[in-house]
This record gives sequence, structure tokens and C-alpha cells, in this order.
Amino acid sequence: MALPPPQLDDLRRHAVARSLFKPTTLHSAIRRLGFIQADPIRAPARAQDLTLRHRVKDYRAGDLERRYPRLQVEEDFFVNYGFLSADLQRLMHPRTPRAAWPAATRKRSQALLDFIRERGEVHPREVDAHFAHGSVENYWGGSSSATTHLLDGMHYRGLIRVARRENGIRIYAAHEHADAPLDAAQRREQLDALVDVIIRKYAPLPAASLSNLVRRLRHGTPQWQADLTAAIQRARQRLSHARIDGVDWFWPADEKPSSSRHALKDEVRLLAPFDPIVWDRRRFELFWGWAYRFEAYTPAAKRKLGYYALPLLWCDQVVGWCNANTDSGRLKASFGYVEGRAPRDRAFRSALADEVDRLKLFLDL
Repeated sequence: MALPPPQLDDLRRHAVARSLFKPTTLHSAIRRLGFIQADPIRAPARAQDLTLRHRVKDYRAGDLERRYPRLQVEEDFFVNYGFLSADLQRLMHPRTPRAAWPAATRKRSQALLDFIRERGEVHPREVDAHFAHGSVENYWGGSSSATTHLLDGMHYRGLIRVARRENGIRIYAAHEHADAPLDAAQRREQLDALVDVIIRKYAPLPAASLSNLVRRLRHGTPQWQADLTAAIQRARQRLSHARIDGVDWFWPADEKPSSSRHALKDEVRLLAPFDPIVWDRRRFELFWGWAYRFEAYTPAAKRKLGYYALPLLWCDQVVGWCNANTDSGRLKASFGYVEGRAPRDRAFRSALADEVDRLKLFLDL
């Protein structure tokens, strides 16, 4: 018997259930997610760790960085900067930035690449000591190490890769990529594969959000920016679709959001600001009827939720937020609620306590 057309409640439950899959290994979770957005702020842990803790069995803060050299994982741009599988990275390279380097920069980068190849792995400090590049003006009007600026540019172009991190500092190694696709059909195939990663991670998506996310591939594939409109059109043709309350929604053709198997447990989850469940603010407001904002860079006096508010998911409802930090080896957490108070359900109080305990374990507190 055919399932009825999905309603908004079905899409919301489906979005939560498909993203919070059964915890698995770190390698499997990365491959399933495709891409994990990175953020350096620790409040109480980095966003990539907060995202992975719900999806990797026995995950602890910092595991991704510690195990990175042994995983088939790269740091790179996709729709944002973060961690992605090596297979996914290969689809985006060789990358051709929109702005070509002047001859002097190309000469410096070649000398630096030769130095890295000779050393195997280099710390930016070693490069500074060897070349004494000086400083350049950065995008925010301040001064940055010219070494860091050049290494960033070489990394973006795929000339080098992040081999590992040392106390949070990127350690670089030389990197080579296969040749670019030879014809238009191959380029379309690779671009469609990248779009499918976006859809698998963030669906169901409103039409405007689907378009926005695909267009963000200009960061990962600037050489194909002119092809993104056609990629959006192809994606709409191969995806399942429904119009609900005047909004067009899209999701993978082999998924059925109206299936009853998406019943959720009575669990509380504290989500990272960039978790795939909450990343798209347009979808967030359609699903939960209120506006979540990331306010770490908002002046303190203008913040409504807090410096690094973690959305608080109860079953399939985001009912509030939490600001958490550590002080002298203890977790300090404060909560806010959309309705002005916590849900009165006794099961909620127990589930919230369980989630706080899981957070402490994740932080080794």
C-alpha cells in the first residue's frame, strides 16, 4: 500500500532520525557524514568533536585530531572548511582558484614546496625560520605571518595537505592530485557526486536551502562555479519532492519520510551549532518555529542565547539551548527554553541528566 504524502512533522522526524544514526566507528561515521564542519572554539569542545560524539561509539573530545593521521581523512574546503574523506576530496581537485597568483608568489610557493618535499613534514615555524617571509596584511586588516598566508594558499590549491596537528597547529606535507576530468560528462558526474554528499548529509531540504548549499560548492570547486546552476536543476530532477505549506522540499529518492519506522527515543541531545540537524537556519525555523543564532562573534550585550549556545534536542523537538564550559575540571551548564521553562515531562528531566552525564564522559570529567 502506498504511503501518504509526507507532512512537515514527517520531514522533521526523518531529518533527526537519519542524521542521528546508530553510533559506529569513527571511520564509518566520517564516510557516512561525508563532511564534518570544523570550528576552533572550544565551549566546551570543538564543533567537530561535538558533532561526532553523537555518531561515534565511545567518542572522546579530541579523538578526531589524535587519530587523524591513521584515517583516510583530509582537512579541506567543501561547502565550508572541515574534515572530509579522501575520496570526497579527490572529486574536487585539481582545484583552480578564481584569482591566479602573481609570478613572485608562484616562485615562492615552488621554493616552499621543494622545501616541504625535502623535509617530508613541516611546522610553519620551520618554514619561517628557513625563509623569513615576514608578514602580510590579512583579510581583517591586521597582520598575519606571510608563511601562514602562503601555506594556506598552497593548501587550498592542493599542493600540500594537513598531515596532522601539533597542539592545534597544522603540520604540512606535499600532496599531488590526479589530472582534471577530461570532458564535460566527467565533470558533471563528479559535480553530481559532490551534490549527493550535500543531500545525504542535510536532507530533507527546502528548495532555497538546497540551492544555497550547492552554490556553496564554489568554495570547494571554484573551477566549476559556472556549472552549479545546472547541477541544482539535475539534483531537483533526481530527488523526491513534496510541496508543504507553500515550501518545496527535497530528499533522496530512495527514502520515505512518512514511514512509521522513524519513531524516536525519549532522548536529549545537546547539538553543536554546526551539527547537520541545525546547520540550515531556514530549515530550523520551519521545523521548530523559532530562530537559532550562533552568537560567538556577536557583542556580549547583544546576545540572546549566549556565547556558544548548544541547541537542545528532545526527541524530535529543539526546545531550548545550553551554554556549557569547564572550570577547574568541572562542567558548568546553564539552560534556556523557548517556552520559558523546561518541558514538564518527567522523562525529560531524566533524559537531560543522562545527556549531561554523557557530555562529562566525552570531556573526560
